[in-house]
Amino acid sequence: MTRKGHFFMEAYIEITIDIAGQEQSSLLIASLTVQGYTGFIEEQSCLKAYIPSTEFQPSIIKEVCDEHACQYTVNSIAPANWNESWETSFKPVCVGDFAAIRATFHPPVTGVLHEILINPKMSFGTGHHATTYLMIQQMQGLDLLHKKIFDFGTGTGVLAILASRMGASSILAIDNDTWSIENAKENFTLNQASAIELKLADYPPAQQLFDIILANINRSVLLKFMPTLSNSLLPAGYLLVSGLLEEDLSLLLEAAANAQLTLVNVVKKEGWLAVLFNKTG
Repeated sequence: MTRKGHFFMEAYIEITIDIAGQEQSSLLIASLTVQGYTGFIEEQSCLKAYIPSTEFQPSIIKEVCDEHACQYTVNSIAPANWNESWETSFKPVCVGDFAAIRATFHPPVTGVLHEILINPKMSFGTGHHATTYLMIQQMQGLDLLHKKIFDFGTGTGVLAILASRMGASSILAIDNDTWSIENAKENFTLNQASAIELKLADYPPAQQLFDIILANINRSVLLKFMPTLSNSLLPAGYLLVSGLLEEDLSLLLEAAANAQLTLVNVVKKEGWLAVLFNKTG
């Protein structure tokens, strides 16, 4: 894996947090994502969280870990060691026989319908986290052929790539992180993914309608943009969201109902949810 551009030379802080189990890891990821941590590696007895050194605030990590009664250590990672850190931790992921996600340094995965190559670089979306896994699992049940797709918060671009593989006619993928945009661009080229327009942006596009919107972000963003996302759907369109925990479901359902969206189904994994809505209004 190689990096291009000045932002790939940035030093990062690695926080290693001792955890008691998967549920605690999921709660920590939810808390740290809100605080600007953009990369996570889940291991059996610990969670590793990453943030640019320029954005690291010792008081915040102490507050989060005290809240969850966790011990932690802090380590500075030089840019030269970044690729090695990912390569030793990033393993291939299979979502049944529907999709497999692997890096270029892994051998090919056989027996799956869609194989996607991802060089993650610290962007979110490798399939390891439950939310990405659930989004892919839900996408398996949707008809994307000749559909217009909006990927809100594309990260590595994995969902946009899968949408391309599933026959979408056009895909708009946006992210507000420069690192993610560069990473997604590389992954689109790596997978020869076509019909994808990639933009650096904070907000869904105005006056543009889609058949399906994919939004794997977090609870606060989903709640804030629920009316906008609904208004961006064509009649009978679908909104598929993740990035929230089971206890967040009631808030999401209320926001969706107010935005004229009807619940289709909910899937769960490790305390996380992916929720599919249909536009009814």
